[in-house]
Amino acid sequence: MSLKKVEQLFIDKVTELQLRGIGKGDEKVITGMKAADGGFGARYFLEGYGDRAFLRMNSNSYLGLAVHPQVIKAEAEAAEKFGTGPGAVRFISGTCQPHIELEQKLADFHAREAAMLFSSAYTTMMGVLPQFISADTLVVSDALNHNCIINAIRLSHPACKEVFAHADIEALDKILGAYKGRVKRVCLVTDGIFSMRGDYAALDKMSACCKQYEDAYEEGIISIVDDSHGVGAFGQTGRGTEEYTQSKADILIATLGKAFGVNGGYVAASSEVINYLRETSPFYIYSNPITPAEAAAASAALDIAASHEGLHSLEKLRGFSGRLRSGLEQLEFETLPGEHPIVPVFIRDTDKTSALVAHLFAHNILVTGLNYPVVPQGEQEIRLQISAEHTEKDLDSLLAKLADFR
Repeated sequence: MSLKKVEQLFIDKVTELQLRGIGKGDEKVITGMKAADGGFGARYFLEGYGDRAFLRMNSNSYLGLAVHPQVIKAEAEAAEKFGTGPGAVRFISGTCQPHIELEQKLADFHAREAAMLFSSAYTTMMGVLPQFISADTLVVSDALNHNCIINAIRLSHPACKEVFAHADIEALDKILGAYKGRVKRVCLVTDGIFSMRGDYAALDKMSACCKQYEDAYEEGIISIVDDSHGVGAFGQTGRGTEEYTQSKADILIATLGKAFGVNGGYVAASSEVINYLRETSPFYIYSNPITPAEAAAASAALDIAASHEGLHSLEKLRGFSGRLRSGLEQLEFETLPGEHPIVPVFIRDTDKTSALVAHLFAHNILVTGLNYPVVPQGEQEIRLQISAEHTEKDLDSLLAKLADFR
């Protein structure tokens, strides 16, 4: 056997992706960190760039908990007690005390009856959504939903799929009205915070729309929200888009790998739903869980996020997000209003977007550029992300370099 007959096909595919501008290219490798100093936040060293220290404006670690001493200590102590890995899937012998404790804390944090861990938020969506889709189900999805939702729908093979224009409640209303009597069940699935733009789903308006039609469907309408970018970083106490919109999804999916700074994903819902998923979701049944040490670290991060310290970090995020948005507007960059620490900068031109990314990198600032066809033509942007690790000097330095580009 040999791969030689297909390797050229793989080479051609990678070349095609690069020519289309959507190839990921070589990954930048972080080799270390420089502690906060002189009023500036932490800086990071990259392989191949010597002693240059970079400001990260593209990290999902919104609360800075990945480097919090209590989180690190909790992980180290649990690794000493339970070892470095679970050694098995959950139903064999891979369930450890930290897994159970974390699941209960997550359920309590979200005011749900139960919660269930997965190895990542991506696998959570892939493992959860298909279990609620039958041959008589309509799936309704926002046009800007994350790739994990798109692929989970593909895996599910629903009877029908409808994609409505981003945040268009009227379009959602028309879809629900049009399918009355045609399917038994509807699954409405959406991001909470949309990762490209930092805007949020109007869950309150979606819920009101669904309630109007629920009696028209024999098996009802189920709302599933992936709030991976919202939980911990959005809402008055960090409960995410649900808290901000004062509405609640039937099934909530989120991550431990962003605001909580660790690893893994989870789903929170009623005890009946979680019991059903434990028995049916292959991504849970046949996959190792996160390590006991990661679960202990996430539990410590959750405690911090729910504490006075966590609330202070959230307040700082909101203040810094406003400060950055105001600075961008003064420089006449286009952005979106909001409180979330994702702050988009719309450049609306591929070459200019790439040039700005290169300009900031030359001045030791890491940002993420999103070009066509990753985003639609005319929607090219740079996604800036605020972290509690940042300082006022960091933001002023970023804005100064953006001003130089103008």
